[in-house]
This record gives sequence, C-alpha cells and structure tokens, in this order.
Amino acid sequence: MALEVNGARGEVLINVGGEEVVIAATIGGLSVLSTRLECKSLHDLYLRLSGAEIAATSLAVTALAVRGDAGKAVSKMKLKHLPAIAEGIAEALKHHFDDDDEGNGEAAKTGE
Repeated sequence: MALEVNGARGEVLINVGGEEVVIAATIGGLSVLSTRLECKSLHDLYLRLSGAEIAATSLAVTALAVRGDAGKAVSKMKLKHLPAIAEGIAEALKHHFDDDDEGNGEAAKTGE
C-alpha cells in the first residue's frame, strides 16, 4: 500500500527494503539533524546527507519522517539503500530552494 505524498509540501516517498516512509525536510527535522550531527552550517549538513554517510542517513530517515514506520525502515537499511535514500533527501531539501514558494509577501509588507 503506497503512502500518501504531498509534493506541494516537499514530501518525498522513500523505500527502504520494502518499508515505505514519507520524508519532508522540515526546519524542525533539519534542526534535529544539524544538532545531533554537530554540523556548523547548512553546507556541512548537506555534504553529510548527500554523501550517504551511514549515521547521517539513518538519523535523517527518522528525523525527517512524516508518515510510515521510520524505525522499521532504519532496521531494514543496508548499504545498497544509501544512495537512493540520499537522493530522496536531496529531493526533499530542494523544496526549500524552489522559486515558486513566495510565502506570505503581503504579511511581510504590512508587518502582520
């Protein structure tokens, strides 16, 4: 059964050994990752996640999960899964840099 994915929110479906998990690069999840991995910058965090570092990748699955059983997915994780997971994380991160998200510009102009 496929999990529901909200692409407009930047959600991405990853599959780890048959276990589906939906991840999203939320600021809260990224903060957890940055703190736990002791990253000093977004660049440092990105390098660790895109490089498919084992600790960073397994922690990212847990910290960025919005649907599915992340713990079960991590327990099924093998080295062969790391590149696909890193690709999913990169896709989720890309959502923060898309130009189509203007936010609430009116509130910013009026100070609301």
